[in-house]
Amino acid sequence: MKKYISVLRTSPFFSGLTDEEILSVLHCVNATSIVKTEGTYIFRAGDSTEEMGLVLSGSALIIQEDLWGHRNILSRCKTGDFFGEPYAAKPGSVLNISVVAEKNCEILMLNVRRLLVTCPTACDHHQKLVRNLVSVLANKILIFNDKITHISKRTTREKLLSYLSSESIKHSSLSFDIPFDRQQLADFLCVERAAMSVELSKLQKEGLLKTNRNHFELLT
Repeated sequence: MKKYISVLRTSPFFSGLTDEEILSVLHCVNATSIVKTEGTYIFRAGDSTEEMGLVLSGSALIIQEDLWGHRNILSRCKTGDFFGEPYAAKPGSVLNISVVAEKNCEILMLNVRRLLVTCPTACDHHQKLVRNLVSVLANKILIFNDKITHISKRTTREKLLSYLSSESIKHSSLSFDIPFDRQQLADFLCVERAAMSVELSKLQKEGLLKTNRNHFELLT
């Protein structure tokens, strides 16, 4: 795990811990690493888990799918991001999401259940991890709240403008890259790709934005 210490060090879950403490507490949460190839499932809807995942390299998509293959992208996890923590923190809960490797990736699996019981050594690191887990869960709520804000808009145009405005604020710039390609963006906003492309063309003709692949520039 030492080769990934730079990733772990910047993770909010290990905030306030030294490198030595991080390596020490990995045993507390029974940390194991797995490798997944592009397109393979890490978690599947319908399963239950006691573990959450931390992306060490590559990226993954948190999705919802129906029986007919329609996909709704909830979020994208890049290096250093977590997934599955709400389900792992509630014993017996069934996943209503799937997690798929967007690119070849290595994942650190952490047993959350071991955090929710008294540590036999009563270590201070354990208490820090519990506090950090609460912060991680709160941040996930904020992320999904943003998504709800975007997809609750009535039209494809309004959904696009809501999302792009939010990304502009997040980057503190009118010029920014988004983490999705066009199909992924359509899945994230719960719209048809063709309809979204039409709206993007209209917005460009109206002088509201410029776009090239996943780069956008908003014009005011």
